[in-house]
Formats: sequence, structure tokens, C-alpha cells
Amino acid sequence: MGRIPKRSLAALFIIVNMLAVVACTTRIALSRSVHRHRPRLHRYARRHHSLSSKLSFPCPLWSSSFSLCLRHPRSSPTSRSLSATCSSASASTPPIAPRAPPMADAGVESNPLLRDFDFPPFDAVEAKHVRPGVLALLKNLESDLEELERTVEPSWPKLVEPLEKIVDRLTVVWGMINHLKAVKDTDELRAAIEEVQAEKVKFQLRLGQSKPIYNAFRALQESPDWNLLSDAQKRIVENQIKEAVLSGVALEDGKREEFNKIEQELEKLSKKFDENVLDATKKFEKKITDKKDIEGLPATALGLAAQTAVSKGHENATPEDGPWVITLDAPSFMSVMQHARNRALREEIYRAYVTRASSGDIDNTLIIDQILKLRLEKAKLLGYNNYAEVSMAMKMATVDKAEELLEKLRSASWDAAVQDMEDLKHFAKSQGAKESDDLSHWDISFWSERLRESKYDINEEELRPYFSLPKVTEGLFNLARTLFGIEIEAADGLAPVWNSDVRFYCVKDSSGNPIAYFYFDPYSRPSEKRGGAWMDEVVARSRVLSPDGASTRLPIAHMVCNQMPPVGTKPSLMTFREVETVFHEFGHALQHMLTKQDEGLVAGIRGIEWDAVELPSQFMENWCYHRDTLMGIAKHYETGESLPEDVYKKLLAARTFRAGSLSLRQIRFASIDLQLHTKYVPGGPESVYDVDQRVSERTQVLPPLAEDRFLCGFSHIFAGGYAAGYYSYKWAEVLSADAFSAFEDAGLNDSKAVKETGQRFRETILALGGGKAPLQVFIEFRGREPSPEALLRHNGLLPVAA
Repeated sequence: MGRIPKRSLAALFIIVNMLAVVACTTRIALSRSVHRHRPRLHRYARRHHSLSSKLSFPCPLWSSSFSLCLRHPRSSPTSRSLSATCSSASASTPPIAPRAPPMADAGVESNPLLRDFDFPPFDAVEAKHVRPGVLALLKNLESDLEELERTVEPSWPKLVEPLEKIVDRLTVVWGMINHLKAVKDTDELRAAIEEVQAEKVKFQLRLGQSKPIYNAFRALQESPDWNLLSDAQKRIVENQIKEAVLSGVALEDGKREEFNKIEQELEKLSKKFDENVLDATKKFEKKITDKKDIEGLPATALGLAAQTAVSKGHENATPEDGPWVITLDAPSFMSVMQHARNRALREEIYRAYVTRASSGDIDNTLIIDQILKLRLEKAKLLGYNNYAEVSMAMKMATVDKAEELLEKLRSASWDAAVQDMEDLKHFAKSQGAKESDDLSHWDISFWSERLRESKYDINEEELRPYFSLPKVTEGLFNLARTLFGIEIEAADGLAPVWNSDVRFYCVKDSSGNPIAYFYFDPYSRPSEKRGGAWMDEVVARSRVLSPDGASTRLPIAHMVCNQMPPVGTKPSLMTFREVETVFHEFGHALQHMLTKQDEGLVAGIRGIEWDAVELPSQFMENWCYHRDTLMGIAKHYETGESLPEDVYKKLLAARTFRAGSLSLRQIRFASIDLQLHTKYVPGGPESVYDVDQRVSERTQVLPPLAEDRFLCGFSHIFAGGYAAGYYSYKWAEVLSADAFSAFEDAGLNDSKAVKETGQRFRETILALGGGKAPLQVFIEFRGREPSPEALLRHNGLLPVAA
């Protein structure tokens, strides 16, 4: 890969005042504050889409071919006695849901959604509980809200604390339901959610548009008590006011009614979009009976394909003799794209993938246009020019700054990506491939893998035996102990789970006291679980929601992945990319769990600007390349043999393999997202696919197929929280790379320096939550503002200093 002169790079990549724009947040007029249309639960004055989708941090679409973050055999986890692991858990863990007064209906009283519990009864909740449980809960909360409006005063105890209690109950209950839909989907559950969704959104809008609450926040800001509030409390008040305005509180009656209709419709459309993607993925299956058709597929892929065949009724299927069933679920799909020698099979699977949810009775095309139309209407009602401005108003970036960053990265990546393609063609030709002069999309991953194997002598599939899930988690937890001084212990059996594969863990401080908990659901279950990898909050740290009023309620998280399940007696054997994914999601979970903020509205990941929230997740990925960390993970699952040293060095050398192409792929997604939310006119002369093709001319060396309908599966922006925000992955990469460079500066081989730097990272990035602006938090950790140089160096776009 050719190098750009360092001097011109410096000029090219100075991201002009990139992070200083955080000041915009405080300068935005209250009438233009933003409603973040994303699945997060940290703004309590307004709860439209976030409570419907729940918090979710999906990993980026970073695969060289397709997303590894796309959207069964079960083995029981080993149960352990709590006396040996989290013996103090029961005594130390305040209950999640505040104790509610008994409801009149006896059936409702026994409803697991409304039960008094320490951990959500995921094993007991069924579709039949949703309607009565949610309606009873909403009735109770409506009464609580009326009481708050009647008694509200512009003071913390009389305003913020009761408000947090009201919304937390809905957050926890709806979170349980929405989580189960993501990991244990059924037609009955979908129907039940649809029945109550409108009532739930109606309550959220009623809450977000409450004039008494809004006026009380404004009065608190103008009162003498303002100066007595902490910085975190001031951030809460300021953001509540802004979010209330973006919830339509300042709209006149007619416009507010129109706004509310839009919110209800957007809720339904996003839900339907996600369901269509899941259904289209489930619908496709390719049965193969001829061994010639599966040549090249590694043993793990054949094992999964045979296992899938058994689950589809082919009881005698074996990895050796088949039949084999290929699906569009990530582990199956990626194996075919990277390893199948049968080019026709690769083409068939590729075309099926890029046209998911785009035809027949499962077609997201009209849904996309309607979502974009309604988002634009909503923006206009709120006084914005487009939806991207709404999305950005509470992010670190502005539309202009995001586009500026993307263009600078695009310019730096283009020549390298062109060279990547030339390298592939040349290599394919050297191997006698007939398609070498005309490589298509279904050839890129296959020949990339062959080139990587040739260039670095690395075969990802051959590495799988060194990355068994038990060893990966053990190494990850050891790293967390080293960096942050915490202990993570299995606590299976303490909390109910939704599937026997799910593990439950207790996080303890250096004194052995529980400080957080998390669930880990690692395996793909395409029949019931949506694809991708994400972190989700179950409950946040909160002083107010501690039952005794003295201690603090402890945070709890979910971590969900979709990797290959155990096959036969083999544990789940992971690709190196899947290892990175687990580290990524664990980074999100750490920020949620290790917060020291006691104000629930800005604890953990709540209240953090969306384009900064990927910092800890992307930061954690860097440790996958740290020698001691990787060697602690990479042990052969049968022999216990460590990964050979020369293989580690090759992995390190291969880190920047096709970096230009991978960068452009992300830039395509971020650019199409911004184009659709700034310049696209729904119902105009251009279709969304025309826009994608136009954007791809500048962001893809190999343009998409004319029939490419990738957008119909782009859940990040149409059913998740990344609308006009996908650029956040690249924005936060600047922050995360620079944060990791602090450890490089201290000396990665200096254990004392690593621990000291890790402690500083914990006390700032992980502890402060949304109580401080992210730029201030970063400066506290790094001692200066962020610089893009570390990102460029890690990507191979700057020469490594001697």
C-alpha cells in the first residue's frame, strides 16, 4: 500500500476543531433542542423511540465483505453455588423495580412483568402477559404522573427524583419485553407488543410534553438553587429542557397532535422494518447435497451447516456427508463468502443477502421512504431544515463537521482501496482464476482471504481452535482485572435467563463487593434471535432507586452476540473478528457497569453524546492485538498449546490488511445515512437506491450491483439508533485510538504503567458517565484534546515512529 507523505497527511487530516464543537450543545437555543431518535434510555422527560427499542449498541458493519454484526443446539451452563461466587449478591443488590402498590386485578398481581423482583423473570414472561401487564402498569404510571404534575416544585427532590421513579418502572418492564423480542422472537410476542405499543407511546408523549414538568425544569434553572446543583445535575436539567422541546412540548395544539401521530407511526414502521429483516433472514435456506458444492468450507462451517440441516428435519445430516443447509445468518453467510470455492454458490448467497427484505410480502422499500418522509416532517415541525439537524443537535458533531471528517477519511482511503483491488486481481490471476480480470462482489471476500493467507500465512479458520469462547472470556476478564481492578465471577443460577446458553456474571470491586451484573448471550439462534452484536442496559446505577435510600442500585447489562454455537463436543470456536466483537461489546458494558455517577439520568452510558459513546468499545478492540492479552486468550481448545509467536506477529502485520477498503465501506454507510437525512426528497425524482448508487461512486471502488438493496437490511438507521449518526463509529474511532495511545505512550510492556493508566481511564472515561461533556472527560484522561494521528497510525496511513 502506498504511503501518503506525512506532511500532506497532516494538512489533510487536521480535523478542524472537530471536538470543540461539543460547545454547540450548550449554545443551541432551547427551541431547537433535539430528540434523539435512537434506542437509548437516558432522557426521562421524553420517551418515544428509545423506550420502544431499548438501549442497543450494535457493532459497526465493518466486515471486508459484509457485516459481521448482522442481524441450535443448547447446552446448559455450569451452575455454581452463589456462596462461592457472589455470596454477598443477594444482600447487596437492591431490587431492580421499585416496589409498586398492589394492583386491583388479581390476575395482574400475579403477572411476572409486575412482580416484585431482584432480577427480571425472563424465564417466566410470555406473550400472554404483555397486554394486561403493560396496560395495568400504564394506568398506575398515569396516576403517578398526575400526582407529580399536581405537586411538582422546581427542586431536585420534588421534580427530578419522582420523575426518574416513574420512567424507570416503564423502562424496566418495557425493556424486558423488547429484549425478549430480540432474543426469543415469536409471532405471539410480536402481536402482543403491537397491541399495547400505541398506548405505551401515548404515555411517553404525554410525559414528554408535560407543561408542568417542563416549566418546573426551567424554573429550577433560573432559581437561586441552580448554583447549588452539581455539574452532573446541571447537565440533567439542561438536557431535560432541550429534550422536552424536541418532544413537542412547545408546539401548539394542532402541531403537537400532528407530531404525536408521526411518533406513533415511526414507532410502528421501525418495528416492522426490523421484523422484516429477521423474517427475510429466516426465510432463506439453501440445501446442499453434493460435496463438490461445499468444497473449501472449513470443518466448523460444515458442522454448523449439518447442525442446521438437523434442525430443519434432516435427522441424519453429518458434517462429512451432509446434507448441509446454508442460511443468511452471519456465521453461515460469512463462511460461504470467504471460503466456498463454488463461485456460483457464492453469487447465489451474495445476491440473496443484498436483496433481503426487498420483495414480495417482505419488502422494506416503502417503509424506508415512509420513515424518511415522517422524519423530515417531524424536523420541519420542530423548526429544523432536515432530520440530520435534529439528530446532531445533541451530538458532539454538526452535519458539516461529520461530512468534513468523512471526506478527509475518504480521500485518505481511496488510493489505498484502489491498490487493494489491483492486488486482488493480480493475486487471483496468479492463481489461474478465470474471473481475475472481472472480480465481482462475491469474489472479494474469497480472494481477500486467499491473499491474506498467502501474504501473512494466516488462515482464519485454522485459527479458530485457538479461540474457544471459554478461553476468550477468561482472558477478557483477566484484562479487566489488570486494567480496572475488578473481578468478574460466574453467578449462573442467581438470575433467571431466557435461554440455557445464557451466562450470568457478577462484577466485584477490589474488596470483593458486587458493583454490577451482566448477562452474556453469545450464540446465533436464527430461528428466534435477531442478528448482530449489541450491548443493552437492563437497569442503570441510581441513588434514588435504592430501596433503603442509602446505598445505590447496582447496574445490570446484557451482552448479546451471534457467533457459531458449540458443535457436538467442541466449544464455540471463534474467528479473530468475533473475538474483537466480544471485546467491543464488553467495552460498552464496562462503561455502563463501572460508572460512579449516582444520578440515574447520567449514570454509565446515559447522557453521553452518541458520537462519543463508541469510545470504550472501540478502545477495547485494541487489546486484541496486545501480545500478553492475546497470548492469554489464544490457547488450543484440545491441547492447551499457545498460539505460535510467529502467528501472533503475522496477525499484527495483517492488522492493516485492506484498511483502505474497510474504511471506505464504513464511509459508504455513514455517507448514505447523512445523504438520506439531509438532501433526499421522499417521493422525489431519486429513489433511495439511486442515492446509494450515487454515494457509492465516490465511496466504493467496485460499485454495488444495480439490484443491490442493502438499505432494506440497514437496521442501524431504520430500526436502531444510528439515523443520521452512523458517522459516529468513525468519529469515536478518533477518540478511542487516541485513548489507547495513552497506554502506548506509557509503555504496553510496563505493567505498572498500564495499571496506572487503566485506573485513570476507569476514573474518567468509565466513571463519569454523562455527567460531564465528553470533550472535558477526554481531556481529564488524556491531558489534552484528541488528535487523529493515532487513528491514522493504527490504520497504516501514517508511518510508525521508530
